[in-house]
Amino acid sequence: MFAGVPSLLTCYLLSMLCRLTGKLESVHETAAIVASADGSTAREVLLPAYVAKALAGRIGQTVTLNTLEYFEGQGQGTSFIPRLIGFTALRDRAFFEVFTTVKGIGNKKALRAMAVEPAVIARAIASKDGPALVKLPEIGKRMAETIIAELHGKVESFLSEQELGSLEIKSGSMTGAARLSPIAEEAVTVLTTLGETRGEAERRVALAQEKAGRAGKTPKTADELVAAVFAGS
Repeated sequence: MFAGVPSLLTCYLLSMLCRLTGKLESVHETAAIVASADGSTAREVLLPAYVAKALAGRIGQTVTLNTLEYFEGQGQGTSFIPRLIGFTALRDRAFFEVFTTVKGIGNKKALRAMAVEPAVIARAIASKDGPALVKLPEIGKRMAETIIAELHGKVESFLSEQELGSLEIKSGSMTGAARLSPIAEEAVTVLTTLGETRGEAERRVALAQEKAGRAGKTPKTADELVAAVFAGS
């Protein structure tokens, strides 16, 4: 499973630290020091910016963080340093894992960019609100477009039912109250299998449906809809 990785490192990978409780000794920018109950050991924990801000007033208190552990490559991958990232909720850790799948967003960049709670970022992505994303640290216009293209359709689980009910997807292909039709959803799945991002696939399917409808040739099956997408390319 971990070909070429030393056995000791393999054991470490298979026993990742997923939760940490201890006394919060300090918070500096996006990093905190959390000590064990007896003070004999302490760990540095990297924090998303919004978590660091929330914990700044809790110095000296006992905190529990849901953690994500990874190895940061050093010297062009010749050595690795274990890093620990902390979140106050499991849901937020899950969002971070999704957020960092975007090309160009590594762990450190994501920590700085997450200056607001994940639900706020998810809402901007789901509603294709590029200007809202650009307000985040580290996120420029092009990166905001990339985030929306790669994560649109993948972050709705981080929104509340009320937010989903009022959400308006700008592409016109889907709203919180009206999801994609079974045929359109199947066509989108085919396109994503072929390498399209979810957002781009939805856009192309919606455009194909609109053109076919104007021509009086509304696709009756997913195959016909996919064919209409490629015919209009």
